[in-house]
Amino acid sequence: MAAAVRDGAAVAGYMAEDDPDGAASEDGDMDVEVGGEESQARDGDRRDGGDGDDEYALLTRITDTSAAEARAGKDIQGIPWERLQITRSDYRKARLVQYKNYENFPQSGELMDKICKQVDKISKYYEFHYNTRLVKPSILHFQLRNLLWATSKHDVYFMSNSTVGHWSSLSHNLSEVLDFSGHVAPAQKHPGSLLEGFSGVQVSTLSVNEGLLVAGGFQGELICKVVGDRDVKFCTRTTLSDNAITNAIDIHRSASGSLRVTVSNNDCGVREFDMETFQLLNHFSYNWPVNHTSVSPDRKLLAVVGDDRDALLVDSRNGKVTSTLVGHLDYSFASAWHPDGRTFATGNQDKTCRVWDVRNLSTSLSVLRGNIGAIRCIRYSSDGQFMLFSEPADFVHVYSAAADYKKRQEIDFFGEISGISLSPDDESLFVGVCDRVYASLLHYRMVHSFGYLDSFM
Repeated sequence: MAAAVRDGAAVAGYMAEDDPDGAASEDGDMDVEVGGEESQARDGDRRDGGDGDDEYALLTRITDTSAAEARAGKDIQGIPWERLQITRSDYRKARLVQYKNYENFPQSGELMDKICKQVDKISKYYEFHYNTRLVKPSILHFQLRNLLWATSKHDVYFMSNSTVGHWSSLSHNLSEVLDFSGHVAPAQKHPGSLLEGFSGVQVSTLSVNEGLLVAGGFQGELICKVVGDRDVKFCTRTTLSDNAITNAIDIHRSASGSLRVTVSNNDCGVREFDMETFQLLNHFSYNWPVNHTSVSPDRKLLAVVGDDRDALLVDSRNGKVTSTLVGHLDYSFASAWHPDGRTFATGNQDKTCRVWDVRNLSTSLSVLRGNIGAIRCIRYSSDGQFMLFSEPADFVHVYSAAADYKKRQEIDFFGEISGISLSPDDESLFVGVCDRVYASLLHYRMVHSFGYLDSFM
């Protein structure tokens, strides 16, 4: 992966001010306010204290959006399209054409667009519930989008600049969990733990699961904290390599029930830690930077993807490759297992998500296409009914795994995506939206056959 740092996120908008072609790109920066000469004039009015102050305040006033307001016609993100010089539908059309997908192999996404047909969006599995503007998700590396996690249908953890925050959709309370801008050090002594800790960690990836919060940094840092505890429990540097960035973290239980963390690094390594003793159990090395790994439900296999067109299936005990998966045209950054352990998915910069069956890995079971960019994040529902994936911006796709991925819902908004997460009971879907003006947390709820029961959930 490219080891570049992004100061904030590329954001959705009307005009790409820093792109000579005027096009949005995954590694570019856009302005959502209004754009063009009118936007620049308004900026001048604000600086001069002119009449533009009132209009700008009206355009960017921070207001949440509820499901009732959305049904009454309000934009779910609060974007005042009626005051802009472009309609939502026209901007969407322009965005589909202009957004530039980041590729390591040129035209990989364009080629897949030609040979892979999009599944019709005919289903609705999750419906909009609430959008809060108090939550301001952020991204530091444009290719790494695992920065948001739900631990219940009301509790969400997310990165916002240098801080891990917690949002309760039940109480609408926002709180700070861990601040990385200063000094972070463990309060307990464990063999291998760096008691001196770290200062100014730039968090590249995050995982919150099984009551544990683990953050990874650009210099190979790994910081562990028990959710609900005040102090950090463990700090270590996974690698001293110059190419040390921590790309992904997977928290899981071993076959014996002990808590484990699998870490993917840019130094081509995959490391497994025991989170009860905080000891390194395994270290596997491959021929390319590892961008993501996920452990199979039976804990016997690891799906490994990274800076290579091919993905790997490896033995979790010794790291030996059992199968090489051929089909993607670019680098991959996401993987996830179906709860049945027979199928798993990989997400690639060629704008496709491939579903594989361990019983026949000669070809992928399904090839599912995105709209504008790489597949950066994949999640399966706990019951295996649905598989979700997000693009770098604007789109989250929900597929029915039960219908062999032939039915799809498309969730459509504007802005870069910091992460997506389902609650453990699958009732809530949360989407982190990064934007200089319209940053927010989108909350969707599962659609039930008996809608009147929703008020009791």
